[in-house]
Amino acid sequence: MAVQINPSILSADFARLAEEAKAVEGADWLHVDVMDNHFVPNLTLGVPVVESLARATDTPLDCHLMIEDADRWAPQYVEAGASSVTFHVEAAGAPVRLAREIRAKGARASMALKPATPIEPYEDLLPELDMLLIMTVEPGFGGQAFLDIMLPKIRRTRELIGKHGLQLWLQVDGGVSASTIERCADAGADVFVAGSAVYGAQDPAEAVRALRAQAETATARASWACGH
Repeated sequence: MAVQINPSILSADFARLAEEAKAVEGADWLHVDVMDNHFVPNLTLGVPVVESLARATDTPLDCHLMIEDADRWAPQYVEAGASSVTFHVEAAGAPVRLAREIRAKGARASMALKPATPIEPYEDLLPELDMLLIMTVEPGFGGQAFLDIMLPKIRRTRELIGKHGLQLWLQVDGGVSASTIERCADAGADVFVAGSAVYGAQDPAEAVRALRAQAETATARASWACGH
């Protein structure tokens, strides 16, 4: 399982998004947080900005939709240029149908769970997905402290992925930094969203490299990764 680092532009300078995207060109994906001030108490950016950002960078866009009525809006982000689209299961009326629609349009389909949402009821949905996102903070704002109580949930999710023999990426988002990324990797995550830990650093590209090295070291010795 290859470690992937996805800097979150929620922590970038919105007035310089094209430059901020170039500052992390060594990253695997650029994580784009879309918030509607309804599903979460914050308002960020939408389809037009994603379209512009997709033209401004060669780094693929990983769009995380923290919005209501995901069934209606998620496909539009694929059309806008996102290579991966994450919808929240709490906001989706028909998650299987939505995941299939996202895939049919040519993007990777991902489903996100808030901290209080258990993974077990959605076990049968996992084969329909390319990635699962475990939120390690309450969605809505960057810069929050990592919730250690999410580590057992990450472990349980990794066990379910292994149980079904799936090539499913397991992403974590919220409070991921040099002090928490190794714990996430040890628990089973292989895709890491980092906001202030990257864009708050003096050299964002170096921060990406350092986080990747930490995660790779932790993954190499993690029990779940043995045999992969």
